[in-house]
Amino acid sequence: MKEQLLTRFQTVFGRAPEVVAQAPGRIEFIGNHTDYNAGTVLGASIDRGVWVGYAARTDGQRRFFSDLSGQILTLGEKDLAKQSGPASWANYPLGVLAALPVFELKTPGGFDFLAISNLPVGAGLSSSAALELASALVFLKATGQNPPRETVVKIGKHAENNFVGVPCGILDQGVSGFGLKNHLVFIDCRGPKFATVPLPAGAHFWIFNTHTKHALVDGLYAARHKECMEAAKALGVSALVEADLPKLEASKAKLSPTAYKRAKHVIEEIARVEQTNQALKVGDLKKVGQLLTASHRSSQTQFENSTPELDTLVDALVATPHVFGARLTGGGFGGAVMAMTDSTFSETQARQVAATYAKKYGSEPELLHCQTGDGAKVV
Repeated sequence: MKEQLLTRFQTVFGRAPEVVAQAPGRIEFIGNHTDYNAGTVLGASIDRGVWVGYAARTDGQRRFFSDLSGQILTLGEKDLAKQSGPASWANYPLGVLAALPVFELKTPGGFDFLAISNLPVGAGLSSSAALELASALVFLKATGQNPPRETVVKIGKHAENNFVGVPCGILDQGVSGFGLKNHLVFIDCRGPKFATVPLPAGAHFWIFNTHTKHALVDGLYAARHKECMEAAKALGVSALVEADLPKLEASKAKLSPTAYKRAKHVIEEIARVEQTNQALKVGDLKKVGQLLTASHRSSQTQFENSTPELDTLVDALVATPHVFGARLTGGGFGGAVMAMTDSTFSETQARQVAATYAKKYGSEPELLHCQTGDGAKVV
């Protein structure tokens, strides 16, 4: 991908980039909507991502290009206006620029900026966080700054929360930033604290991207966030991580039926993350798979952020040999399903699952066979 970026940058801007950075997409392994509830989560950075090239300009112009729009967006050095339409992809690097002073970091002046990706957009693999992290790294490198990796991750989250407008937690940026090949990233969102957990050999990831709607800014994600905050308030805790099932049951009368279901999902999901950690330590992939599928069923019935399309895929996958478990990955409301399989699960089997889906919905999901990859870096 680096050679592709260099060629594209030369074609679009007529010169070579001075700084190049790459950040991976991520699989939300388990811990659905636990991050902004101050809980724990496990994710995996993958071997696909976003590549960004940067070259300074002396005229103060900031020029942005991505194949997502196919057009150069030209802004002034002080212009941080939020973009709409085809140029809305630029809100991610613009949000990073807006976030840098918040962390007492310098912003670059004029520049040419180009992004390419081999991540499918809207698949729940967090192309947005990858773009934020790669953007942060080129801006920081260009200005001679090297803050701790925790700060880089927080810059990306700040851009997403305060500029783009998605009230996400630290999962996406944290996994993209701290990823390590053949490992999962464990995040305790109260710190946040980051650690890597070895992934037992023989685990493979298959992504089934439905290409159904996955627009988190549209309000469904924000609605779930609000419901969780209301549940925490009714339970008398600052975040749902501080509650447990006995407390939830004792306070059930104080919660609306919806808030109760949302809280039950989050509390049980945090417990599933811990159980998954323990199963990984002893290499019990069968148990891990059962927990992944249980996570999806909770998303389906209690958090209600699944869709019939995603449920169809999970049902077909868990009935297929060599599949340990399957669940939606990402915010939900469309997007993709992740299956964890053994090494003998084949593309033929994946195609059979896709055909089952197509029989019901008229089109096959896109298939991605992913491996773990390293985190964001200047290359």
